[in-house]
Amino acid sequence: MSLILLPHAVLIALTSTPGERSDLPLHEPAIRAAVAYVNVPAIQQENELRPPSAFSAGAVPSDRDMHTDRPDTTESPRTVPRGRVQLELSAFEWSRDKHGPDEDSTDTRRIAIAPLNLKLGVTDSVDFQLVLEPWARIRSGDDDEISGFGDLTFRTKFNLWGNDEGATALGIMPFITFPTGADGLSSEAIEGGLILPFAVDLDHKTGAGFMAELDLVHDPDADRYEAEFLHTAVLSRDLWGGLAGFIEYAGLLSMHGRDYIATVNTGLTYELTPDMVLDAGVRIGLTSAADDIEVFTGVSLRF
Repeated sequence: MSLILLPHAVLIALTSTPGERSDLPLHEPAIRAAVAYVNVPAIQQENELRPPSAFSAGAVPSDRDMHTDRPDTTESPRTVPRGRVQLELSAFEWSRDKHGPDEDSTDTRRIAIAPLNLKLGVTDSVDFQLVLEPWARIRSGDDDEISGFGDLTFRTKFNLWGNDEGATALGIMPFITFPTGADGLSSEAIEGGLILPFAVDLDHKTGAGFMAELDLVHDPDADRYEAEFLHTAVLSRDLWGGLAGFIEYAGLLSMHGRDYIATVNTGLTYELTPDMVLDAGVRIGLTSAADDIEVFTGVSLRF
C-alpha cells in the first residue's frame, strides 16, 4: 500500500503549499513520510548555493576589461573570463626584407591572411588558446614562391595574480607547436616553449609590459633543437576616447650563435565597444637579421 502511494505522495509534496500539506489525511503514512522528507525550499536553496561549473547555464562570466595578446609582441598576463570566447585576428600581415642577413640574400616578401588566436576562458584565471595561420606566402626574388597553411600552436595561459585587481599582473604560458604547415612554411618538427608576461599600471592612462620567452626551435639544416630567448618591453597610453597607442622593443637572442634580431614596434588601437577593438601597426628592423619592415592590421572580438 505505502509503496503504491509513494510516487503520488512525492507529487503532492512537491506541488502543494505548506497549508495544504497540513490538511493531508493522517491515515496515509506514505504521504506523511514524503511530506516530511521532501523540503522544496531547502532543495532550491541548495541548488542556488551550489557553484556553477565553468560551462553550466548558471555560470556568469566576469565583466573584467578585455585584454589581448595583440597587436604588440608582448603578451598580456591576464586571461579571458570563464565561459567566454575571444578571437584575435589579423586581417593581413605583410613584411619585406630587402637585404636579408647577408649581402647575397634576395628581396624577400611575406604576406599572411587571417592569422588568428582563438581563446576560451576555462576558469577565472586560466584560458586555452589555439593559434593558427590559414594561409601565408613567401616570395624571394621574382620566381621563388612558397604558399600554404601554417603550423598549429596550442597555448595555456595561467594568471598568477592581477586578473581583476591590483596595479600589477603576472602570467605563465606554456605552448607547443605542431608541424602542420606546408613545405617551406613549417618548422618540420614539434616545437615548444614557455612565456612569462608581466604588466604594470603606471597611472590611470599609462601602462607598461615586459615579457621573457624561452623557445625550443628545430633547425632542419642541422637536424637539431636550439634554444632562443625572446625579450620585449612595451609602453602603452590611452590617447583620446577609445584610441590608444604603444611603442615596443623586441629582441630575439639565439643560444647557438645566430645573428641577433631586434625590432621597434608601434601602433594604435581603437575600442569600438568593450568587446571589440581594432588595431594597426608597424614593426621596423633594427638589425640586419630582422625584417626591414612589417605592417599589419586586425581586430579582437569577445563573445
